[in-house]
Amino acid sequence: MSEGGGGGATDLLARFPKTRPTLPPRLQAIYTRQYLENRAGATPAASLSQRLERWLHRQVAADVMMGQPAATLELGAGTLNQLAYEPASNAYDIVEPFQDLFRDRPERARVRDVFADIRDLPDGRTYDRITSVAALEHICDLPLVLAQAARRLNPGGAIRAAIPSEGGFLWKLGWMATTGLEFRLRHGLDYGLMMAHEHVNDALEIETLLRALFDDVQIRSFGFGRQLSLYRFIAARGPRLEVALAWEARFG
Repeated sequence: MSEGGGGGATDLLARFPKTRPTLPPRLQAIYTRQYLENRAGATPAASLSQRLERWLHRQVAADVMMGQPAATLELGAGTLNQLAYEPASNAYDIVEPFQDLFRDRPERARVRDVFADIRDLPDGRTYDRITSVAALEHICDLPLVLAQAARRLNPGGAIRAAIPSEGGFLWKLGWMATTGLEFRLRHGLDYGLMMAHEHVNDALEIETLLRALFDDVQIRSFGFGRQLSLYRFIAARGPRLEVALAWEARFG
């Protein structure tokens, strides 16, 4: 097995770790407010986005929707909006570096432990499922994070990730005609610069890394195939631990 787990992934690894594009000062000044408005559905476009994103949350929680709690680690938990779809559990941890997003949320009481980085997890802490909702596209050192996650899965465990179809035609058309248009009308600024700052990974890159790292990867699209979809759900099982260790050695 090669370090990348496959030729495509080996070539892709050379792009990491990525550098996030810098925001112009006028965008930087409203960045946090804009992020929170989007997460809260505080504008018409953001509200529409929130309704569509229910598909993401439901796909991730489908394995526990019958009320069967499992030890869970959520990557990039944000405002903790996934918890509305999850059954009560005594073992729900999150990785989220921006505490302002969740500090005052009532769902915080349902979280056992909070980590700013996946590398901060205690030795020996493992999970039945590691989840992520609209977060993997934001991570500049994604191979390292996925490798760490793979090694934290219990036997039979899975990574369950929902992502936007970044890089696809319908996804770009969708945000340009809704959030992007609304943002330009409200602020007179280019939302595409915000998207480039936020979404450093596209959907194909995420899929390629997961296929290199896991034996069993299943993908479901919200739409018609890859290009004509808004979102994708990925379930990955059977971690290739030798690939995970190689990625950790390279990027850790």
